[in-house]
Amino acid sequence: MKNYDCLNLENQLCFPLYVCSKEIVRKYKPFLEKIDLTYTQYIVMIILWEYGKMNLKDLGNKMYLDSGTLTPLLKKLEIKGYIKRNKSCEDERNLMIELTKKGESLKDEAIDIPNKIGGCLNLDNEDTTTLYELLYKILNNIENN
Repeated sequence: MKNYDCLNLENQLCFPLYVCSKEIVRKYKPFLEKIDLTYTQYIVMIILWEYGKMNLKDLGNKMYLDSGTLTPLLKKLEIKGYIKRNKSCEDERNLMIELTKKGESLKDEAIDIPNKIGGCLNLDNEDTTTLYELLYKILNNIENN
């Protein structure tokens, strides 16, 4: 007789990861609405605030998104005046994404968001560090398999 306990919802690692992700993104919404960004747009901006500019392929790799998913997102950010998309001077097949002055200045409005979200999670520094390390371990394992 087969044991189907492995199929019970409480035994699924994917379910609490999914729900936590969804609920954390929901916690971001009121903070991001104030700066006119969706969560995914916010991730693009975080990457560009760190790197300044980046080609589309590298941005997609960092976000685990393909260009077909990323392009409409970038178009909306460009319409808002936060980024520019230009063909690379070295290779016109590469699309470069870079911040505008308006996009760079948005960084000042977003500076408190990570701490506000951290306050919503009620985790101490040790738990936060452990969770962060485990999640990146999973991501690295998935990438390498």
